[in-house]
Amino acid sequence: QVQLVESGGGLVQAGGSLRLSCAASGSIFSIGAMGWYRQAPGKQREMVATISSGSSTNYADSVKGRFTISRDNAKNTVYLQMNSLKPEDTAVYYCNAHLTSRGGGVWYEYWGQGTQVTVSS
Repeated sequence: QVQLVESGGGLVQAGGSLRLSCAASGSIFSIGAMGWYRQAPGKQREMVATISSGSSTNYADSVKGRFTISRDNAKNTVYLQMNSLKPEDTAVYYCNAHLTSRGGGVWYEYWGQGTQVTVSS
C-alpha cells in the first residue's frame, strides 16, 4: 500500500510564502513524475507544477516565477515553494505521484489527501 502525505499548508497574508511537502511511503520500487494540483471552491482541479524523474519541471502560467517545485528522490518527497502568494492562490493543494511497487510492474497514479492554503488580502 502506498500513501502520499502532504504538509505545510496554512494561512498566510498576501505577499507571503509557504512551503508544501509531500512524502510517499509504503511499497515503492520507483517513482516517476510527481506534481502539485489545486482546487478552489467551485472550480475544477488544475495543475500547478510537475516534475519528472529527471527533474524537468512544468508550471501553470499563473504561478511561473513565484512557485518552485523540487524533489528529493532519496526521501521520496516532492516540495512546492510558494512565494509572493496572492488571494487567488487560495485552494486545497493535492500531491500527485506516478509510481510502481516492483520492477517491471504496473505504474499507478496516487493522490494525497490535500492541504489547505489560504491567502488573505
